[in-house]
Amino acid sequence: MLKVPDHQVAGHKAGDGRLGPLVDDSGRFYKPLQGDERGANEVSFYSSFSSNTKIPDHITRFFPKFDGTQLVEASDGSEDYVQKCLKKDRASSSLPMGFRVSGARIFGSLKLGYWEPKNKSSIQKLSADEVKLLLKNFVSSNASEETQMKPDCAFASTVYGGSTGILSQLQELKAWFEDQTIYHFYSCSVLMMFEKELASCGKSPRAEIKLVDFAHVHEGKGVINHNILGGLCSFIKFISEILTTPEDCATDPSRPLGEPTCLLRVGLIRKATIECRNILFFDAYNDFVSLL
Repeated sequence: MLKVPDHQVAGHKAGDGRLGPLVDDSGRFYKPLQGDERGANEVSFYSSFSSNTKIPDHITRFFPKFDGTQLVEASDGSEDYVQKCLKKDRASSSLPMGFRVSGARIFGSLKLGYWEPKNKSSIQKLSADEVKLLLKNFVSSNASEETQMKPDCAFASTVYGGSTGILSQLQELKAWFEDQTIYHFYSCSVLMMFEKELASCGKSPRAEIKLVDFAHVHEGKGVINHNILGGLCSFIKFISEILTTPEDCATDPSRPLGEPTCLLRVGLIRKATIECRNILFFDAYNDFVSLL
């Protein structure tokens, strides 16, 4: 049975006749294709990418698994709704940074549950300082929208840092984009997540990133895809600064880091059962000079 994802943090949500992503009972994610060439482009990319032997294994892990297409009945007017949302997205992007944060869902504790920005539209218009604060909250045990509460960045070193952390993965993806000439990616997005329960227990948080949204992918024709590198490098700079300036975080050794919670199923990428996972979603924009 198909249903609306319980833990979707960004993008167009299904409901009330509106077209949006769905998941089945096994956790497989169904993304609606747009009716014009963008839908065809996305299917073409997934088919090409999944069968391309030139893509190294350490790069394919950053992309969703493709299980093919399936015809699902949609309500009338769904394409008009998508076009309206896309127009709104373009008007709200944080262009000077080369990327924008599209959504966030951060687990607090059994008592507090999940923390999300109260105004989801405002998160897409964050200033550079506000983005830094959100990225700190993402890896903090005291995540809050209260400006007077300084985030402690309790999990920054294990989630963002280290050989398997978010920063290392982003740099690995960046290195591939600096060399590959097979595809040109436009307006794609990165999903970033980790398991807070494991981080709270001092274990590996299983931090990972996934590249998604491929409606605007085109053939590279032997030319390096410089466009996406601007947004990606800018985001890497933001993450790096959090790791190199720990004095900006309020570390409190006496603060309890978090409480174990029940399992949650999140179908944002592919079939997976994950535990109290923090999620951050951002869009990488094009035609911007790297801030590095």
